[in-house]
Amino acid sequence: MRMKSAPARRRASLVLSATLAICSTLGAHAAMAQQRLLETGSSLLYPLFNLWVPVYAKSHPGVQITTQSTGSGTGISQAISGIAQIGASDAYMSPFLVRQHPSMLNIPLAISSQMINYNLPGLNRTHLKLSGPVLAAMYSGRVRFWNDPMIARLNPGVRLPHQPIVLVHRTDGSGDTFIFTQYLSFSTPAWNNSVSYGTTVSWPAVQGGIGAEGNPGMVNACKGTPYSIAYIGISYKQATEKAGLGEAAIENRAGRFVLPTPRTVQAAVEAMAAHTPRDERISLIFAPGANSYPIINYEYAIVNAVQPNPATAAALRAFFNWALSPTEGNSQHFMQQVGFVALPAPIVALSKAQVAKIH
Repeated sequence: MRMKSAPARRRASLVLSATLAICSTLGAHAAMAQQRLLETGSSLLYPLFNLWVPVYAKSHPGVQITTQSTGSGTGISQAISGIAQIGASDAYMSPFLVRQHPSMLNIPLAISSQMINYNLPGLNRTHLKLSGPVLAAMYSGRVRFWNDPMIARLNPGVRLPHQPIVLVHRTDGSGDTFIFTQYLSFSTPAWNNSVSYGTTVSWPAVQGGIGAEGNPGMVNACKGTPYSIAYIGISYKQATEKAGLGEAAIENRAGRFVLPTPRTVQAAVEAMAAHTPRDERISLIFAPGANSYPIINYEYAIVNAVQPNPATAAALRAFFNWALSPTEGNSQHFMQQVGFVALPAPIVALSKAQVAKIH
């Protein structure tokens, strides 16, 4: 048998090395092609994910992200159980859940706010003034009619109808319920001492109240029910405007009545962001400041730091770092479309530090 010359052996070795490198690359791409991530949870965060995912997919074809609007409570529970890789939530995990599941991360991705909307025939173009104590009195059943003196005192000169108030609330585990009831609790001690706050609460039994699922359900219930009132996430502002709903100016901690605008939300962020701890679990509700809108919050991704395999962990880290980049997911281009405010740089740094823990 004739032996190959040294140059021929070197050429064969180079060809073999190149072939192995190509196979390795193809294998890596094949592995990436199999990466599927499920995002489920917050209906408030859902529209932002639906803007992000198609854009991300174009530059990262090896990762398929499926989005579901199921409510923050479901997002948290399915992230903990491993059904979903990303649990979207307007609420951070409770201390009890954190103790039970210490590997779970609460990673802010954006800042949102919540509207108080109503369907008052003839008054939907008027920004009624409402406060935490008045809203708490309404949702506890102590204020039953729209022309109640508590509401009338805040709205002098407005001809309020003598019609029963129809209260709309979420029936699913909801981060919107969490931040709404936090506002009631922080502004009204009587509410805090009775109902308190959470993704689900024991709503006081008020005749004629309506339950709805998700922000779309809240919009539809309010739209279809004259004299109703509802709390609805800012990412559904186009839907509330299309439905012709009114939007209230809400009393802040300084006693001023403000609407949720980029300016008032930013004012609240500036007052509260510096207090954000390393684990980023913090309420931004009822921030100090004359111009601060009182119902704002971090929009969280609830993620397990311990993933079943390195490929899934790498796919999650890559997506979150893209979502947090000020030139990509955290840009004004995306945030303005859903009425959100981008995370300030120090909070981005905290979120990226948490992302780095995913393995």
